[in-house]
Amino acid sequence: MVSAVVLTKNEEENIAECLEKLKWCDEILVIDDISTDKTVELAKKLGAKVIQHPLNLDFSAQRNFALDQVTQKWILYVDSDERISYLLRQEILKAIEDISFKAFRLRRIDYFFGKQLKYGDVKDTKVVRLVRRGTGKWVGKVHEVWVSDGRVGELKNPLKHYPHPTIASFLRHINLYSSIRAKELYQQGIKANVFSITFYPFAKFVYLYVLSLGFLDGTPGIIHALMMSFHSFLVRAKLYLLWKNISGAP
Repeated sequence: MVSAVVLTKNEEENIAECLEKLKWCDEILVIDDISTDKTVELAKKLGAKVIQHPLNLDFSAQRNFALDQVTQKWILYVDSDERISYLLRQEILKAIEDISFKAFRLRRIDYFFGKQLKYGDVKDTKVVRLVRRGTGKWVGKVHEVWVSDGRVGELKNPLKHYPHPTIASFLRHINLYSSIRAKELYQQGIKANVFSITFYPFAKFVYLYVLSLGFLDGTPGIIHALMMSFHSFLVRAKLYLLWKNISGAP
């Protein structure tokens, strides 16, 4: 009854462990954004069905594309750096027996440089990842959300998230996501100026590190808060360049 969907792009270091935790699913579908490493090879060896399909800087479109490829009634979306525990697996199998729900929200916990982050940007993170086919769609090119008019339940056991094993990988993700977000805001007619470019990153850091108690996570907490405020800076700087039609804009 469950199809697992994993979006990938050069995830050879993550994909094997991710798929191992999904072997209980009736179908595993990997939608690959034309990887140049061994992601596809490893996924196929582990029994996944792999479809290579360009992301085109639109995560919702990629997730919606997967909706048309799966064969099961329920779809579990998992990123390659996320892990499904045995307890969460059992809870999912029980939850989908309740036909009154059209989707389920999962509580996600983040691990950063070997430490679980309990505060800051990832505090109380909840994401819709288990959905019933034909009951909704994904919207938003980045940080996409599931839109449905049906009931959305919530599961108790957490989805474990292990993003950004290195600063370099964190910077690569920030660069990609900020480019997508800047273009999205540009298409919505939103502009950036000197005030927003300087104020938003500062305010973001204060909110994450001080008001959201990110300092209680120690050194990983301040690194995470600084990186996310840098993401905020890049979004608005790139948005400014787009409006000015300056060479080098995303």
